[in-house]
Amino acid sequence: MTDEQLISMLVTRARSEGLQLTGEGGLLQQLTKRVLESALEGEITDHLGYDRHDPAGKNSGNSRNGSRTKTVVTDVGTVEVRVPRDVAGTFEPQLVRKRQRRLSGVDEMVLSLSAKGLTHGEISAHLAEV
Repeated sequence: MTDEQLISMLVTRARSEGLQLTGEGGLLQQLTKRVLESALEGEITDHLGYDRHDPAGKNSGNSRNGSRTKTVVTDVGTVEVRVPRDVAGTFEPQLVRKRQRRLSGVDEMVLSLSAKGLTHGEISAHLAEV
């Protein structure tokens, strides 16, 4: 699938479902939220050393402890993301740092990577590397 076909598919689907491309609850905002949350899940997985629901985490001394919601201001508006926590309180997210309320440049990166045909997981892995 080419970049143009992917973008066309996303726009067509959004319009057929009555979803705005921009603005509150729009496609760009939802895509940004999903990618940020996926990347944060990748960060906590790296921090803990095991995937969610992996038996290796049992009695490991530290584990996931739910999440908290955080509102960040992005180029496409405010986005409420779920930031994972760990029991020991040692998890320091890098993509959306503690006390950080404004993100810039993430939206362009997400759109660019999505347009290149990357999946949410691949985009999350790229953001985790960056």
